[in-house]
Amino acid sequence: MKTWLRHHIYALKTAIRRLWLTPFSSVTNIIVIAFVLSLPLSVGSIVTSLAPAIKSVSFNPVVTLFMKDTISIEQTQELSQQLQQEYTEDIQHIDVISKQQALDTLRASKEWAESLNVLPANPLPHSIIITLSEKANTDHANSLAAAWGKDNAVEMVQFDSDFAKKLEGILYFFEMLLIILAMGVIAIVIVTIFNTVRMQALVQRDEIAVARLVGATEAFVRRPFLYLGAITGLCASILSIGLTILALSMMNSAILVLSESYGQSFSLILPPFSWLIMTIILVMIIASLSAIWSVTKHSKF
Repeated sequence: MKTWLRHHIYALKTAIRRLWLTPFSSVTNIIVIAFVLSLPLSVGSIVTSLAPAIKSVSFNPVVTLFMKDTISIEQTQELSQQLQQEYTEDIQHIDVISKQQALDTLRASKEWAESLNVLPANPLPHSIIITLSEKANTDHANSLAAAWGKDNAVEMVQFDSDFAKKLEGILYFFEMLLIILAMGVIAIVIVTIFNTVRMQALVQRDEIAVARLVGATEAFVRRPFLYLGAITGLCASILSIGLTILALSMMNSAILVLSESYGQSFSLILPPFSWLIMTIILVMIIASLSAIWSVTKHSKF
């Protein structure tokens, strides 16, 4: 156990020494990876901030059923009770609006009052306004509206799902953008670490050859490069979090002005701490694997 621990401490010190001996190359690689990694972190922050904001928007799909002219208010109320009983889990609230109530509501508006006064009779139908529960997504709400529209008493169904689709579309766009950026980051981390370790392996080829001559195992030779990749990934991840915090603070200054104009309070926040830790660990693993791949490929001499 002591020998194993001593080997790893030696590998860690060797990796730090190699980074210290090539400061410009090391810092450049860390900055490049950090800037690239800050992009998905920023998008992840936007997704993290938007998700609860969208959920907090009071959006309950509303379906309006307009009855046929031959349907009385009693039949309309009977249908509403039937729907309430059959779709208890889907319906949050249901209202029956008589044609007279609808007419009085329109007459209260100055834009409609004069036009309605010239009509010989009330042209409006009885209607049922159904507020669906929050768990009813857009597709389910559409299926419910289609099913209710087939009732013989219903003349027309009105359901506007554009608002829900726009909100869901915005969040889906950022989620897909996050995945694409994450794939790009993985590729850049692999290429950067691979080339760095390749150059280190070529520079240290004499040292590696001597180590092999005195009996060093392949694991002993490769271990410092593994730590080199891990340290580079760790430093780049921490720097990228700092850059993301800086970018979010600048964006929040502009968002604050916009949100206050709408009487709302909204700001972008970093993803959860556990999410950041997992990101750091993932980057370190990818960088280490890339380093092992590179030193395995370029230390065979």
